[in-house]
Amino acid sequence: MSYMSQHRRLVILGVFFFMTMMIWVFVWYSSRTALTLTVLDVGQGDALLIQYAGKQILIDGGKNGAVLSGLGKSMPFWDRSLDVVIATHPDADHIGGLPDVLMRYDVGTVIESGNMSDTAVYEEFKKDIEHEGAVHIMGKSGTIIRLGDDAYLEILFPDRPSEEVAQWESNMASLVVRLVHGTSVAILTGDAPDDVEEYLVGVYGGALRGDVLKVGHHGSKTSTSPAFLASVLPAYAAISVGCDNTYGHPSADVVSSLKSVGVIVSSTCEEGTIVYESEGKGFVIKK
Repeated sequence: MSYMSQHRRLVILGVFFFMTMMIWVFVWYSSRTALTLTVLDVGQGDALLIQYAGKQILIDGGKNGAVLSGLGKSMPFWDRSLDVVIATHPDADHIGGLPDVLMRYDVGTVIESGNMSDTAVYEEFKKDIEHEGAVHIMGKSGTIIRLGDDAYLEILFPDRPSEEVAQWESNMASLVVRLVHGTSVAILTGDAPDDVEEYLVGVYGGALRGDVLKVGHHGSKTSTSPAFLASVLPAYAAISVGCDNTYGHPSADVVSSLKSVGVIVSSTCEEGTIVYESEGKGFVIKK
């Protein structure tokens, strides 16, 4: 056998081996029973990635392209698709990175609250949704996004017509979402202020109970009210926040309140990206 023939045979075998391994990795990835909730480190902003049974949902995109680095580290290198992108509200530190996401990833559906903004970043976001050709809907209370037989996302708030929500202050209109996997629950609040939190306590009461709380508004003192914390009673709390930010986030009082009831508090400033995992019977934090 000539050197060229032997070399070609080795190349073919190598390609075959690589493709076989890729198929097995893909099968393993798609069949995993664990659900992961990843709080991406995007500085002073929010970006959450939910992965389950081969599906991916991104909630918010931070303020710039840093979200792309986070997605690249958290998703398989071959995967350039997101089933759903949710924009909780149109503030720049939540949607600023979403135009880059829409350019780099195939996105099936985009959900937003219906709150409007005249900022340049929101106008760019709207144009990129149209260019992407994604299904575009206004989420409200009762909207369900299925991830599998035992996993789903449920929007808890807003519960008003989008025409009304469009006129609200942006944080007041923030989408509040409950993530459920078996008996595991995470409450994801965007920047919802304490007025919204206490309204939700009145509507849902103890049904707000969750294992994980994504702390509202980066740990601001305007969120995480005592009544809301008493209803959720999480085991874990994640604060998505940039170090040395000019807002004083997170509030020392909020962190103290969380710890006083035994909550394990993590922040992206101190720990970088935070990953919670569920097998359907409560979330645990991955080290």
